[in-house]
Amino acid sequence: MGVPNAGPLPETTTDVSVTAVVDGDTIRIEYANGTRDTVRLVGVDTPEVTAENDPPEFEGVPDTEAGASCLRDAGVAASNFAKERLLGETVGLAFDPDTDRRGYYDRLLAYVVVDDRLFNYRLVATGRARVYDESPFSRKDRFLAAESAAREARSGLWGCVDPAAVDRTTPTVTASESGLAVTDIHADADGNDNENLNDEYVVLANRGDAPLSLTGWTVADEAGHVYTFRNYTLGAGENVTIHTGSGTDTRRDRYWDRTGAVWNNGGDTVVVRDADGRVVLERSY
Repeated sequence: MGVPNAGPLPETTTDVSVTAVVDGDTIRIEYANGTRDTVRLVGVDTPEVTAENDPPEFEGVPDTEAGASCLRDAGVAASNFAKERLLGETVGLAFDPDTDRRGYYDRLLAYVVVDDRLFNYRLVATGRARVYDESPFSRKDRFLAAESAAREARSGLWGCVDPAAVDRTTPTVTASESGLAVTDIHADADGNDNENLNDEYVVLANRGDAPLSLTGWTVADEAGHVYTFRNYTLGAGENVTIHTGSGTDTRRDRYWDRTGAVWNNGGDTVVVRDADGRVVLERSY
């Protein structure tokens, strides 16, 4: 089975401006003629921010206070992600042929296209939303495949399946089953990023109780730039910083030896894969 994807972008979109982000799955928009409306992103459901969450709606999340609290943090993370990517931007609005134009609260039900990507799908693929499959939509099978992959990787809200493994000081940081976590991303180096490459870095930490061999593991961005660990083991409780530039590798600092910046200041996703190419964890910012 290949990596799930959203399929072709909608053929027809309408440009609108995003004037407000209500939460991770609801936005307010304005058309070119000044008309305003509210949009509920079709096919997705992010955890609630202001209301109580019902953990059983999210497969595997325990129906406990810890589960609900973890989901609330995940909802905040999804809302912040939507604000970072959508607020103030011009995006494309598209409708699904199998879905009504408006929902129960008279909100538009639509896809949002930004940066040539389907934002609804991105929420699911990165673990920021579950699939809302109570109503039909044509891309449901693709969305469900993406949700399954995110749940298996414990990405985003799916880390709440084991709330104790989630770093509550940084809601988007979740330890993978291996114990590895992305604990810091410094994308915006001081000054010109391309002239200060070693101040652009990501930090990985071993939250497990035993040393973790990272030999053959990779760290990549959304554009497909890949760093590969060679003959390296991260001790229990230790962290390692991967600098974009050049230097002498030590136990705590590794160097990518790139000649240009990697991590987008406006947002990106850190993807860690094991030596067999399986996604171990993802963290977006």
